[in-house]
Amino acid sequence: MRVLLVGAGGVGTAITRIAARRDFFDRFVVADYDLARAEAAVAALGEAGGGRFDARRIDASDQAAVAALLTEERCDVLLNATDPRFVMPLFEAALAADSHYVDMAMSLSRPHPGRPYAECGVKLGDEQFARAQAWEKSGRLALVGMGVEPGLSDVFARYAADELFDSIEEIGIRDGANLTVEGHEFAPSFNIWTTIEECLNPPVVYERDRGWFTTEPFSEPEVFDFPEGIGPVECVNVEHEEVLLVPRWVDARRVTFKYGLGEDFIGKLKTLHALGLDSTEPVTVRGADGTPVRVSPRDVVAACLPDPATLGDRMSGKTCAGTWVKGTKDGRPREVYLYHVVDNQWSMREYGSQAVVWQTAVNPVVALELMARGVWAESGVLGPEALPPRPFLDLLTAYGSPWGVREQG
Repeated sequence: MRVLLVGAGGVGTAITRIAARRDFFDRFVVADYDLARAEAAVAALGEAGGGRFDARRIDASDQAAVAALLTEERCDVLLNATDPRFVMPLFEAALAADSHYVDMAMSLSRPHPGRPYAECGVKLGDEQFARAQAWEKSGRLALVGMGVEPGLSDVFARYAADELFDSIEEIGIRDGANLTVEGHEFAPSFNIWTTIEECLNPPVVYERDRGWFTTEPFSEPEVFDFPEGIGPVECVNVEHEEVLLVPRWVDARRVTFKYGLGEDFIGKLKTLHALGLDSTEPVTVRGADGTPVRVSPRDVVAACLPDPATLGDRMSGKTCAGTWVKGTKDGRPREVYLYHVVDNQWSMREYGSQAVVWQTAVNPVVALELMARGVWAESGVLGPEALPPRPFLDLLTAYGSPWGVREQG
């Protein structure tokens, strides 16, 4: 397998460090708009890279250039490690170049123009699923939402449906952590651009009798007790891909996603929204020389905050991603939480990557290996829950990152 990785930020760099320990590929081209960043990711591998990694410069928004690079490098698959703004040009470039495609976040949503907190407008992934027929015809796989959440959480949902339940009443993705960053009052552990997008957009809920609908941001607060010492964390509804993916392949009466943000984090996000600093629409400001400059307020916020990938040595604690499932088995009620916990001390020691980016990065590498070995060989635009879950979970454990199941109640 020959892989084009687009994006050499925190997650992209972690992907190279994980992949370097595996033998399922022949070549890994690491491409970024900032060539120096791609070169640094490759150089950091040292002898572990085995000469299989190379750095290139690419503009992720330039579909034709990406397709040309895929063809030039004879890549079998494009792995998208950029933020969601670049999903569609990369997705279309892979199709044009007759390559497979994997991403960790799906095409962006747009709120309903009149009733944003009641009805869906353009949903996450709608643009990608609109191209499903073309992907099926190509015989290539576009595996969408294959990070940790979405990604592993969707694999958990399918595994629960296949092996743990006869019928499912509710599937709820629950994400929480007890991570702290020394020396920072506000230092998100993941890309702030994406965090703002998913937390301030109208959250989507799925119900079998109603379909997909939206609600107010940070609605339905609940305290969820996370495993392995993390403990109780208040979780609230946010927009996330699992709610749009799981019901397509798993039969459940209700599907939700709730994020353990905490009161302080929610307050800061609300302030950004009140000030218009969450907007992606450029505004005009004066540069140091008085020249007008057009900038996106959200990009300014991101530039003012520390890069999450650089926080690992000042971070402590654990992060947990998981899927809570309620239903019946053998005629009896059952409730379980399938989860994956990463300790920042472990991920820094073993890979030099902080816990949240490492936990995101390991899952697409596992998926690539399954694709390379022909275990996941379907075509079309598919979410992780459309594919057999057991091979994925077994391989994830073989990577040295086990998962768990906790009976609830």
